[in-house]
Amino acid sequence: MDLVTIAFFVFAIAATLSGIAVITMKNPVHAALSLVLTFFSVACVWIIAGAEFLGVALILVYVGAVMVLFLFVVMMLDIDVAPLREGFVRYLPVGLVVAVVMLVEMLMLIGVKAMTEVPLAANPAELEGLSNTEWLARTLFVEYLLPFEIAAVILTVAVIAAVMLTLRRRDGVKHQNPGEQSRVRASDRVRMVRMDAVRPAPVATDDATGSEEGKA
Repeated sequence: MDLVTIAFFVFAIAATLSGIAVITMKNPVHAALSLVLTFFSVACVWIIAGAEFLGVALILVYVGAVMVLFLFVVMMLDIDVAPLREGFVRYLPVGLVVAVVMLVEMLMLIGVKAMTEVPLAANPAELEGLSNTEWLARTLFVEYLLPFEIAAVILTVAVIAAVMLTLRRRDGVKHQNPGEQSRVRASDRVRMVRMDAVRPAPVATDDATGSEEGKA
């Protein structure tokens, strides 16, 4: 068994164990840290397989941006976050474990890349006489159109589910009903009232009042 195979099994086992930890840990912060380790391990597997761009994109996009979105959703859920904020030091062991495992994977990945000299394959875009962008677009939207659409549907369902989780009924909070708003008619909100014009009665002035008092 060569070094590349050993590294692949190490990364795969780390990704599997951290993925199981994501769905088994009750603490959302621990689950988020485990998800970071899962993404990083999968990225190492992709880099071992020769897909360096996908591995780096996974780290930058998912570990950097998507994890922030996940934490934002966790903050929006109806969770008592006061106990989570207390005793921040207790999260330090889990964070250190995740950091150490990521460091070991990085060193192993660097060592594998340094010890194995794999010749670079020919650029398929150059072989077809296309630019990189055009070749990637044709491959993604022609050969892999169905997986791309399935992934888009899954992400859409995930976004809708995250929004629905935040739309819980809470006391003291105003809510809107889009169905009732769309069924509103102008006659229900605006009423036209016709009133006859009436000339106001003349107001007695001070002079008239004084003359009447003098006559009296």
